[in-house]
Amino acid sequence: MITEYQRHRLRCSCCGVSTTARLPDGVPQGQTGPRLAAFTALLMAYFRQSKRRTALFLEALCNIPCSAALTVKLQNQVTRALRPCYEQMREALPRSDAAAMDETPAKEANEKAWLWTAVTKHFTLFHIAGSRKASVAKELLGEDYSGIVTSDRYGGYDWINNQQLCWAHLLRDFQSLIDAGGKAKTIGRRLKECAQQLFHHGHRFRDGTIVRDTMARCIRKLRWPVYETLEEGTLKLSGKQAGMCRHILDRADHLWTFLKHEDVEPTNNASERSLRHAVIWRKLSFGTQSDSGSRFVETLLSVIETCRQQGRNVFAFVTETVQTHFSGNPAPTLLFGV
Repeated sequence: MITEYQRHRLRCSCCGVSTTARLPDGVPQGQTGPRLAAFTALLMAYFRQSKRRTALFLEALCNIPCSAALTVKLQNQVTRALRPCYEQMREALPRSDAAAMDETPAKEANEKAWLWTAVTKHFTLFHIAGSRKASVAKELLGEDYSGIVTSDRYGGYDWINNQQLCWAHLLRDFQSLIDAGGKAKTIGRRLKECAQQLFHHGHRFRDGTIVRDTMARCIRKLRWPVYETLEEGTLKLSGKQAGMCRHILDRADHLWTFLKHEDVEPTNNASERSLRHAVIWRKLSFGTQSDSGSRFVETLLSVIETCRQQGRNVFAFVTETVQTHFSGNPAPTLLFGV
């Protein structure tokens, strides 16, 4: 749809100054409306198209003259429109009761960076930072964060009092003990059997075969065998295998947090699922080339994943947000119920 606006222009006969009528409120100065701006941004962020291919698509299929430079201009417009919504989620994260955290390597202008994600009950936040240090987690969550963080046993979260270690990652650790052979194989098999029983009871609860109290009672019986086997591993094994057992044993209380909190899962699959689209995009694009590009990626990924999480139409939401930005009105929010 193309809407043409004709503005009356007059020139003063005395001073020669030309005056032009103003555009109606909400009409952008350029030739791109909110739907096209949102569509262009989602072609790059949601459908993983490069800027040149996005421009080619708009010209070849939509008959809209476009260049790679124009797609950059539009991505910056959409970022500015969505940024208040992103900042609302950023401010709400330290107040969340629980968050599943994960991070993956990224690039910005050929420099190494890290893409962080935090998945809460109501929204998902992405953040591109220059490092994987604990200081980034403190910046995102707040140094006095009192909620529960589910992680993959990464030491950058050790400063958090309430944690849930991911049992899916622990299962891989136990398999590595089995693969090492010798005494580690026996230790690994016993730990793996406990982990498989935990998942078995969890699946029975999820499919409605048992209630939560029954699941919790069955899983609590695994606490002592796991603790005893980990302690045996620290005494009888050596090197990396003993260190792994010691590392898990020191965090034994963080293995069972999910039994006390219904909103906490025993794995961080939620954060890994949220990263899947971002990882594929990174492999196709090789990262961003500037700070503004990184802000575009973290903002759009957060909005896209949160809309999916809430069952909302992402194109409709981005279009509405860009329209309110053009009109100078407050941006809509994704924090309903938070």
